[in-house]
Amino acid sequence: MKKVITSKSENFLEVYLNNPSPTGFESDGQKLWLEYLTPYIDEYFTDNYGSVVGVINPEADYKVVIEAHADEISWFVHYITKDGFIYLRRNGGSDHMIAPSKRVNIHTDKGIVKAVFGWPAIHMRQQKEETPSLKNIFLDCGCDSKEDVEKLGIHVGCVVTFEDEFMILNKNRYVGRALDNRVGGFMIAEVAKMLKENKVKLPFGLYIVNSVQEEVGLRGAEMIARRIKPDVAIITDVCHDTATPMVDKIENGDQKSGDGPVLTYGPAVQNNLLKHIIDTAKKHKIPFQRAAASRATGTDTDAFAYSNEGVTSALISLPLRYMHTTVETVRKEDVENTIRLIYETVIGLKKGQDFRYFK
Repeated sequence: MKKVITSKSENFLEVYLNNPSPTGFESDGQKLWLEYLTPYIDEYFTDNYGSVVGVINPEADYKVVIEAHADEISWFVHYITKDGFIYLRRNGGSDHMIAPSKRVNIHTDKGIVKAVFGWPAIHMRQQKEETPSLKNIFLDCGCDSKEDVEKLGIHVGCVVTFEDEFMILNKNRYVGRALDNRVGGFMIAEVAKMLKENKVKLPFGLYIVNSVQEEVGLRGAEMIARRIKPDVAIITDVCHDTATPMVDKIENGDQKSGDGPVLTYGPAVQNNLLKHIIDTAKKHKIPFQRAAASRATGTDTDAFAYSNEGVTSALISLPLRYMHTTVETVRKEDVENTIRLIYETVIGLKKGQDFRYFK
């Protein structure tokens, strides 16, 4: 099998992951993504909140979407004390338990300001066991007063991201913050690249969508779905690798990194499209796993499925360890197999294909 991820692709992935794209402030990451995608598309457009869409065959009436979300979890500056310490609010599902001792970047109009999450020494906590919470975690940016903090350009509403960067673990795992879900943006861009390199002529319009604001309620997908009005939407996001310690498989299911992409069953997933994806995986010998969602998938699939008059939608997920931490981890072969599955699924679609149950 031809190698899917090249060294050039991997270099882009590293740059893309290291660039911060917090919810509501995704523009720099979107520009990087679009620059990488541009050689493989016919045109592109953006919306008012920053979602970016690359289009192949824009004149076609039948529209197929492949989508990921671009935003990462982060924090907002919420309150600055008179002594120069900074308290925060979540921007998305940031995990307060991992914050103590982490280094961060505070994004200001004057540029990046470095800071750390302070935490009392263990010697002073032995008499009173304290656990991190939004009421007691704070940032220290080296200032002695609120005035000194403000002189750095920091104010209420500044966004804060962790500093941790990309690495490769044991040659087969990608590690970093914001793999959820910029690795999805990477994968759909690689699909567009493969279509171009293999000179595939699609009989429909393909919309490669990198949506914003998923982490705060699927808002970017909700907006862009109404604009595109697709016939079919294939969403890619991450899901939990449940094969690590401290995870209850009875509660969370049985998915494991290295065993292939995960296909979800649930109300928002259109069963005939899901069958097409499963048949594609079997035909091309692409390993896959299965998961079940109760009520909602919690991904942009829900936004697309219930948009307009109802859009035929499905979800292809990448198993990921340690979600919403700074060491999110995926297996390289899972990334490659997810790219292959999306690619083969797309080229196996027919123009005007009707997935309805009753016709």
